[in-house]
Amino acid sequence: MTKRMSSAAIVALKDALSSVYWYKSDLRSFLQNCITARPLIAQLNWENYKRQVVADLVDTLCGDQDQYLGDLTRLCHEVSSIESFTHLEQLDGGEQKVARARTAVEHLRKLMKTHSQTSDEEAAIVERQKRTAELLKANQAVREKLEDIKKRYMQLVISTDPQGRGYDLEALMYDLFELFDLDPKASFKNTGEQIDGAFALEGTEYLFEAKWQKDLVSIQALDAFSSKVQRKLDNTLGVFLAINQYSTDAVQAHSTGRPNIILMDGADLIAVLEERIDFITLLLRKKRHAAQTGSIYFQIHQILA
Repeated sequence: MTKRMSSAAIVALKDALSSVYWYKSDLRSFLQNCITARPLIAQLNWENYKRQVVADLVDTLCGDQDQYLGDLTRLCHEVSSIESFTHLEQLDGGEQKVARARTAVEHLRKLMKTHSQTSDEEAAIVERQKRTAELLKANQAVREKLEDIKKRYMQLVISTDPQGRGYDLEALMYDLFELFDLDPKASFKNTGEQIDGAFALEGTEYLFEAKWQKDLVSIQALDAFSSKVQRKLDNTLGVFLAINQYSTDAVQAHSTGRPNIILMDGADLIAVLEERIDFITLLLRKKRHAAQTGSIYFQIHQILA
């Protein structure tokens, strides 16, 4: 999976392309040597202002990233690799033009470095998901255990005993964490339908809490859980499972600043139990999305899309 260019990188690319070449003829020559979609270059209105020409080209590339992502990425790398601006020094006001171009290119370079690191991390997650899927297919004992957990969960779905359902969900989640070698800590404590626990993954400690209630989980519930996480060591995050999802204001309130929790719902759990995604990959994808965007609620239909 190749990560799409961010909006910030696209804006930076337009700014840098508009700055590094003063004459449109030089810009056109550069573009023809950078991208393979040369018909797009010929179709541009080169009588227009340079910044508009650049915007039209980049917007066209961005409009179909499935087709043009290679050209778009190559263009970003070629622009960000420019270090010499002697062609601008010779112009009137050359010093100012060089300074502007250098700043624009450096900004794009930083964004591309972040993009590259993120793409590598996401590729590693996807590769891990592929390996895990193959491992599940080859490991009959694990698949049988996962099927058993799924049957238990489906029985809970039709249960009419909320308190008993909470205790059964406690045992079910413990078994799921143990199945994926997440070292669940002791037994979960249960109050009503709230399940507390902890597990570890790749050097990060996770506090876990769940609610199975008719109403959407409120901002107050997430506030309380986030405060618990905040009182722990810096390498601690929180995973909150709300079988019936969250209120909009709860999600929005905790998707700003530096969030310390990520959210799951019943659809996520079903996807894991149906082997559409393994639990660790699900968790890593949600964590990465929160780190990139600040949004703590990355839903399964978005992940699998």
